[in-house]
Amino acid sequence: MLEFDGLHKSFGDIRVLDGVGFTVAPGSMFGFCGSNGAGKTTTMRIAMGLVRPDAGEVRWRGQPMDQALRRRVGYMPEERGLYPKMKVGEQVAYFARLHGLDGAAATRASDEWVERLGLAARRGDAVEKLSLGNQQRVQLAAALVSRPEVLILDEPFSGLDPIGVDSLAEALLSQAREGVPVVFSSHQLDLVERLCDSVGILARGRMVATGTVEELRRRESGRLLRVTAPDAGPDWAAGLPGVRVVSERAGDTVLELADGGDDQAVLAAALRTGRVTHFAWQQPTLVELFREAVAVPTPEEVAA
Repeated sequence: MLEFDGLHKSFGDIRVLDGVGFTVAPGSMFGFCGSNGAGKTTTMRIAMGLVRPDAGEVRWRGQPMDQALRRRVGYMPEERGLYPKMKVGEQVAYFARLHGLDGAAATRASDEWVERLGLAARRGDAVEKLSLGNQQRVQLAAALVSRPEVLILDEPFSGLDPIGVDSLAEALLSQAREGVPVVFSSHQLDLVERLCDSVGILARGRMVATGTVEELRRRESGRLLRVTAPDAGPDWAAGLPGVRVVSERAGDTVLELADGGDDQAVLAAALRTGRVTHFAWQQPTLVELFREAVAVPTPEEVAA
């Protein structure tokens, strides 16, 4: 089990992490979500020993993460840590040797991952000659080449085209199938929802929601109703009792009904505007769950 336990970190008067904790089981994928500045990168840097926490620790298989354990982790920082003038194949093999593989094993592993991530034709090119998306693939190959026991990836899908996203997703799923716990941060919540066994949402340095997407849906107090009324003007649902407008665009409106909210009253209001072509309950997406979670104030904000 990979455990992040009670992490606290401040930089001067700025509190970045306030008791952050979650666990990732072997063979599972954990999506780490949060707005810019929420503390995701700091959390990952603490795991890799790049930042020292004020309190708390990260453990792998019950042991505090130290330098020896970190050699077993495949880490991909948000900022690319590549040597721009080194050739792709040589670069990936170099990272394999840093993790303890001998020269022959490092070359074999480099060839395997360069091929799997669609970089075979660029093996002899300098990294600086690659597109940003292909540089991202090289960075991922460097994280995977040592056959790590744990993967910690900061925004791995950033800059990738759809084909690159698919190849990366398959690579991560294959690692999870082999028992590797995978933690990755991303603003692409549709990917997180599709790939991850569980998610954590970080806001203002605190974990405001953790669990599977289904568990987060069950905790959602309101019910979402999607109404498509092409002839409706803006704000047609404003003022309906027990109803909150979640989103409204080109006649397609998502509403949240509190307990006791009357869906038939909503339908009647929509029909008064003209045609209604779609009217149905829907499960909230991770994007909607995220918006709801990050809007929850901290106890200090409530007290203020």
